[in-house]
Amino acid sequence: MQGLLLLLGLVCAASAAIHPLSDKFIQLLQNEKTTWKAGRNFNKNLPMRYLKSLMGVHADSKFHMSPVHKHKIPEGFKIPKEFDSRTAWSMCPTISEIRDQGSCGSCWAFGAVEVMTDRDCIHSNGTKNFHYSAENLVSCCHLCGFGCNGGFPGAAFQYWVHSGIVSGGAFNSTQGCQPYEIAPCEHHVSGPRPKCAEGGSTPKCHKNCESNYVVDYESDLHHGSKHYSVDKDETQIKYDIMTNGPVEGAFTVYVDFLHYKSGVYQHTHGLPLGGHAIRVLGWGEEDGTPYWLCANSWNTDWGDNGYFKILRGSDHCGIESEISAGLPKVE
Repeated sequence: MQGLLLLLGLVCAASAAIHPLSDKFIQLLQNEKTTWKAGRNFNKNLPMRYLKSLMGVHADSKFHMSPVHKHKIPEGFKIPKEFDSRTAWSMCPTISEIRDQGSCGSCWAFGAVEVMTDRDCIHSNGTKNFHYSAENLVSCCHLCGFGCNGGFPGAAFQYWVHSGIVSGGAFNSTQGCQPYEIAPCEHHVSGPRPKCAEGGSTPKCHKNCESNYVVDYESDLHHGSKHYSVDKDETQIKYDIMTNGPVEGAFTVYVDFLHYKSGVYQHTHGLPLGGHAIRVLGWGEEDGTPYWLCANSWNTDWGDNGYFKILRGSDHCGIESEISAGLPKVE
């Protein structure tokens, strides 16, 4: 037993000594017999400080969670083996949208507004397609944390209920009241976007809409009717997703996750970078391995076209510990 522990310690020490963005580290991951495939997503010359800055779930986020809502699941109700919100509510195009947080630790806000947008559409049976503004939430919710320097997913849903959030699309989209101000950048291997820079500052809060938008700011504010957390229970999370729509999850990102390409992610090598928020769309099994299906906010050229699967049922990397959600006001 002692010999095995020593060997594991030597393997961990060896992997820690390899630069996490190097070809050697990616090759180490590719040589592992595991449930997922690794490849290059990020430029090897990116500073690790920059990548850490994308992990925008503040360490104190667990203290800002909403009260847990426990579903009363009807007796005899069967939860399907697989579920994908994109096909369950195909009339809602935003469920298939992958956003880009740019050089800002605003994942906490992106996961939240994506869920709000999806649920507005779902609970209106496809009649409402209100695209909630990440810009408005990250810049104006001062109780949600520290803007681009990290925030609290649970507080975002509380803000939605109490203060409301306006509409807004992607950078340069001219969509909605407040489109995202921070440009997408080329944190990936190569492409047309500008180079990423460290230390993206939080945009200033403005209580007005773009000049070409026909609705005034106060009239554009849309509210939630309820905010809540989902219990750290696989069945409760599944039931909430299939009943109400995608949820926001948070988990610890280790450096090997940066290189995810396909399959069901399980942490194998590398140190933690920080907490990260994402949108959980559904679940299933791949070659016998249970997974949660998630959408990231690092654009479509990361991972599996912007999506990833992560091990389900064992709170892997904390994926089931901080599930936040809310319900829209449907007129």
